[in-house]
Amino acid sequence: MSKARLIITAVVLEGRSQADVARTYGVSKGWVSKLVARWRLEGDAAFQTRSRRPRSSPNATPPAVIERILNLRVNLQHQGLDHGPSTIAWHLAHHHSTRVSRATIARILHREGLVTPTPKKRPKSSYLRFEAALPNETWQADFTHVTLADGTDAEVLTWLDDCTRYAISITAHTRVTTPDVLATFRAAAAAHGTPASTLTDNGMVFTVRLAGLGRRGGRNAFETELHRLGIQQKNGSPSHPQTQGKVERFQQTMKRWLRARAAPTTIADLQTLLNRFRDDYNERRPHRSLPHQATPATRYRTLPKAAPNNSHQAETHDRVRRDRIDKTGKVTLRHASRQFNIHIGRAHAGTRILMLIQDLEITIINAATGELLRELTLDPSRQYQPLNSKKPPNPRVQGFPMS
Repeated sequence: MSKARLIITAVVLEGRSQADVARTYGVSKGWVSKLVARWRLEGDAAFQTRSRRPRSSPNATPPAVIERILNLRVNLQHQGLDHGPSTIAWHLAHHHSTRVSRATIARILHREGLVTPTPKKRPKSSYLRFEAALPNETWQADFTHVTLADGTDAEVLTWLDDCTRYAISITAHTRVTTPDVLATFRAAAAAHGTPASTLTDNGMVFTVRLAGLGRRGGRNAFETELHRLGIQQKNGSPSHPQTQGKVERFQQTMKRWLRARAAPTTIADLQTLLNRFRDDYNERRPHRSLPHQATPATRYRTLPKAAPNNSHQAETHDRVRRDRIDKTGKVTLRHASRQFNIHIGRAHAGTRILMLIQDLEITIINAATGELLRELTLDPSRQYQPLNSKKPPNPRVQGFPMS
């Protein structure tokens, strides 16, 4: 017998006082009083467990928004695009003028049974992440296999900018060779500028280091080109694809997009699909790893570009610094063992910035949007640099070299 039924029996049938019954069963007198009143009004229904759910939820997500979230989930998944809570939130904000938190969307998807549990993965905190500070500082490259409609194998070679995840080049080949790597690199450099460094695995199409030739000074055609241009060549450790994690992850996204469409019949058909994917990935798809989930194209085009270290004849002291503008609208910079205050404006207080420093020439940009906030030539005779400081003549951020 439930405690509620025992209390009702003691009060109604035995005639005991509510205070005595409350002491006997260790409950409050108010609860006994409410229980008896409910029994007299509802009868045995008073013994049923009642939901604690509020009668109304003014802040609950409207049914129309929930339906839109579920439709977005299904549509994005059908197109082979990312369909997680962050991406759905981006589409709601940009295409439907509706703001819903990522956590709320995740709860809705779980409640509707649209999330498949996966085994626990290695925690993100265990990885040592690195990211280039500027576009063209590092290009990652790799190739992967794709099966055509008739079952034959094709290979897709990708050049990806490390800083912005911008897909520089995606090309289809029957089999990727060193001449293919060299040709696509030259075409990409002609269209987007020469990178300061490249990062690849140790495949023979990229390097002959592990084949023993590199120890005798030999280079393949691609390595020779990098050496000629003064580009730093970086290679990941053998059997450690995490070093090239960004391009490896990009290839997963690309293959998922391809699987959502009819398999191409020829290399030319595959290249047509890849061109469509590259345009969608760069120009329209929000990227979760970028600030404000910007598109790769937005970040790549607005930020200044790095260049090989030997692109300038004169030897200069070059630095790239990340900082945040303080509440008074200024940032500090140390030069020649002295600290200088650079005024930017209170309107930008709290903004995260990139400072590009080349000797005394300083360029300050918004790290999230790439907006140019200030350019100046540092005056070593003044500890405070006001807004009317002299600007460098005809500044060239595009060719800023990386140290």
